Amino acid sequence: MQAQQYQQQRRKFAAAFLAFIFILAAVGTAEAGKKEKPEKKVKKSDCGEWQWSVCVPTSGDCGLGTREGTRTGAECKQTMKTQRCKIPCNWKKQFGAECKYQFQAWGECDLNTALKTRTGSLKRALHNAECQKTVTISKPCGKLTKPKPQESKKKKKEGKKQEKMLD
Repeated sequence: MQAQQYQQQRRKFAAAFLAFIFILAAVGTAEAGKKEKPEKKVKKSDCGEWQWSVCVPTSGDCGLGTREGTRTGAECKQTMKTQRCKIPCNWKKQFGAECKYQFQAWGECDLNTALKTRTGSLKRALHNAECQKTVTISKPCGKLTKPKPQESKKKKKEGKKQEKMLD
């Protein structure tokens, strides 16, 4: 009985081994039949890099707009093109509409000039814009008046209650 089981296992193993060899041969033949594609020729271009103008808003001083791109080269098919762009409306335009700065808190008021200042460091520049690394801005100080001494709310309420009682 054991001899029969042993022979059946040998036959199954031999069949699996032959199937494995057959599959390997089929895969090798399929790969050999494929033609190798010649590599695409890389075009060498005499065209220069694109140089982009600043973003010009369509209306107002922020929002959607366009920028012009130019490049040089004798055999360039395209030497000018227009690209859509956007200038965020919340950016400080006095430093260039394409430069974003991270500002510190406002400093103390300078009594001589009546101005307070703060500095900002460059956070991000859009489209390779040329931006200053740090900028300083000033604004007028608020009114410098001393706060009026106020009576506490309790005293005011008590005074109103007494007036109502007297009436």
